[in-house]
Amino acid sequence: MTHKKPFLPEKMCPVCRRPFRWRKKWRNTWEQVIYCSHACAGRKRPEGLSSSAGARKGQRSET
Repeated sequence: MTHKKPFLPEKMCPVCRRPFRWRKKWRNTWEQVIYCSHACAGRKRPEGLSSSAGARKGQRSET
């Protein structure tokens, strides 16, 4: 019996830049899967903001 993992589809995680492979739990939603883990999904940056923008959770801008 040969190992089947080398033949699974693969994507790149936009946060950690590591490749990740298809998992059985993603069989119905593989097209919508973007991140390799919950940790990377939590570290994603909101679109349009750079890392130097200072817009982090819990910070308020004083006006």
